[in-house]
Amino acid sequence: MPGDCASRRHFLARTGWGFGSFALAAMQAREARAETWAPPDGRPHHAGKARSVIWIFLRGGLSHLESFDPKPALNQYAGKTFASTPFKGINDPERRKRVRVVVVNDANGQQREVVYPLQVGFKRYGQSGIEVSDWFPHLGACVDDLAIVRSMWTTDDNHGAQVQFHSGRHMLDPRVPTIGAWITYGLGTLNENLPQFILMGPRFFDVRDGHYLGPAFDSVPLKVNPANPLPFGKPQRDLSREEQALEFSLIKQLNELTALRHPDDATLRARIKSYELAFRMQQSVPDVVNLNQESASTRALYGLDEPVTQPMGTQLLGARRLVERGVRFIQIMHGDGAAGAWDAHSGLKANHSRLAAQVDKPVAGLLRDLKSRGMLEQTLVVFATEFGRTPGSQSGDGRDHHPYGFSVWMAGGGVRGGVAHGTTDELGFHADEHAHYVTDVHATMMHLLGLDARKLEVPGQKRLESDFGRVISQVLA
Repeated sequence: MPGDCASRRHFLARTGWGFGSFALAAMQAREARAETWAPPDGRPHHAGKARSVIWIFLRGGLSHLESFDPKPALNQYAGKTFASTPFKGINDPERRKRVRVVVVNDANGQQREVVYPLQVGFKRYGQSGIEVSDWFPHLGACVDDLAIVRSMWTTDDNHGAQVQFHSGRHMLDPRVPTIGAWITYGLGTLNENLPQFILMGPRFFDVRDGHYLGPAFDSVPLKVNPANPLPFGKPQRDLSREEQALEFSLIKQLNELTALRHPDDATLRARIKSYELAFRMQQSVPDVVNLNQESASTRALYGLDEPVTQPMGTQLLGARRLVERGVRFIQIMHGDGAAGAWDAHSGLKANHSRLAAQVDKPVAGLLRDLKSRGMLEQTLVVFATEFGRTPGSQSGDGRDHHPYGFSVWMAGGGVRGGVAHGTTDELGFHADEHAHYVTDVHATMMHLLGLDARKLEVPGQKRLESDFGRVISQVLA
């Protein structure tokens, strides 16, 4: 190998100031970097059980209290001030310095905090007997496949917490790669004809993923619509495949000439890859998202025959088809608007019951479909939200943002089902037993995929200890 390198240098040097000199400079730059650091080779660091991730994120803040973490004490002490309950210490200022006060006005116009009762009932499901809200009956029927973590916490009390859940950093911190970018950076592609990181649904705040990893690791937005699945995915004029091939070939040659001049330009490298991938995707993606190829029973399983469930069901069935073909990470965002539709400061009962009806059957259908096809063992499904909702009342019939205690769940991909791990206190205020910061979910996902985040280093980029998280070993099979 050293002799080969020397021969190449000699040849390139003899070409003078032409393209050979640029190629020589580019090769020398790459070799210099390789002496101290090498990017991941796409192989896992250890044997993992999962191959792909379907990440479902409810934007706005799903109430843990009305979904997966029932608190009967809320009904028992409804309408009372926190101070008049046996749990007044739960709400003391020292424990909630960054939680906004939730108040109502009493008869004298004075503000006071009061306990807001549960807005929905709960039932026990499956052999595990885990309680799930009546707004999620289909997921309740799947509870023996779920590992529910009831003790999540974060630090951002506004919707920038969506950024924090995906990256581990507060909205006000410098931007860093998201979990989807890290996973695709660490493991690479399973299918050269499809993007490895796909985004479906609305996204606000930070809309990038790669950041210092480079734009090649940003998610690719996709719609499950065979006529137009990708933004700018079709040529403006009718071109034959041969004509397109010639066009892409010319663009590639021009880009490569520029790349020789700028070997460290990550944006240019990403652009070259995107052009190459775009040509292949124009043929492969429309077929993948053509759900008419699925049976009527499969389409019904996801709720495609019902107006309420059809939008989410379409995305999730598309996600299964993408995973089937080797896509590594699919991120599905539910809840439109800048804050997110689940942001129920008032009218929580109407808001959550309506939105739960949109996702409950499709998500349960995804789990059942993956399981019936033998795919759930290698597909990790994550169901998350940026924070929970406070146990106190806001606007009389709503709940405020609540970062100090909330729930997420995982299924498949090496997760042990029928588990409710961690607790919040009696009123659901604070993560209590086995509290987990959001990057613990990241660490668990990466472990199940065979990755060690500490081995994914980038020269010149310092990571915080909190970025790495801790594997939630109690939910592993």
